Amino acid sequence: MHMHDPHPFSFEVEEANFDERVVARSQESPVLLDIGAEWCAPCKVLGPHLERLAKEYNGKFLLAKVDADENMRIAGKHKVRGFPTVIAYSRGVEIDRFHSSQPDHFLRQFIDKLIAHHQANV
Repeated sequence: MHMHDPHPFSFEVEEANFDERVVARSQESPVLLDIGAEWCAPCKVLGPHLERLAKEYNGKFLLAKVDADENMRIAGKHKVRGFPTVIAYSRGVEIDRFHSSQPDHFLRQFIDKLIAHHQANV
């Protein structure tokens, strides 16, 4: 999970800082919570793709990455059935989610919908 250059719009999250990094930050900016695992092949495809989009969108949304093996409670709390699961947070609550790796047009649509929802619910 540490293979990519960190950038300000994408960061690792664990149980100890979940409320601060995901729930609190989603008051300001929508957050995509990417719950994956090292051994999961689709996660290895989706993760870098989401990071590229986070860079491209340049702060319109934040990408929070969770290693489920090290943070079973986060996965459990979100009733995650499989990996990757991506959960959209806006203003402190989950508003949407999707499972498994998805094509670019799906991801952009999902992100645009999240940003629009966030801006509409001020």
